[in-house]
Amino acid sequence: MGRKPRFSEDDFLDAALRVTARTGAGAVTIAAVAAEAGAPVGSVYHRFASRDLLLARLWVRTVRRFQEPVLAALADEDPVRGADRTVLAVLAWVRGNPDEAAVLLLHRRDDLVAQWPADLGPDLAVLNDAVAAALRAYTAARFGRASPAALERVTFALVDIPYAAVHRHLAAGRTPPPLLDPPTLAAARAALAD
Repeated sequence: MGRKPRFSEDDFLDAALRVTARTGAGAVTIAAVAAEAGAPVGSVYHRFASRDLLLARLWVRTVRRFQEPVLAALADEDPVRGADRTVLAVLAWVRGNPDEAAVLLLHRRDDLVAQWPADLGPDLAVLNDAVAAALRAYTAARFGRASPAALERVTFALVDIPYAAVHRHLAAGRTPPPLLDPPTLAAARAALAD
């Protein structure tokens, strides 16, 4: 029976996140991640074939973590309250996890699918499925059916507006301030108003 690994994939992803937060993604190397984790370089290479794959896996994990509170908010049985909760969940998660939120700007899913179809394909193929299904369910609950026009409206209100509210701050390395909450909520509500 083999020995239990001393370092998990999450240990290395956490180390990569800390290096990224301190010095930027450009400074992430396998050696820097190994040093941050207190692990041999070979241990990192055992789990990740390259630095880029390590950053891609960090991005995938971060997307999943970001989606958790969004999915919970979208599932609210009251669609009006659910919309507000969704917008606020995005803003709160970004504010509460600024280092991880910055990681979300590193990649686009389509780029990763093209670069690592074998390594990330299964994860990436379904990465946004739960959110897409939740948006369709929310749209049907709010508007009686998930027509293309209604789904576009919901996506604009609950995805595009919160993204626009935080993107500029994240791109500049800043945490979005709480004063964005009221106008972001107002914009989303206006987009969903009958």
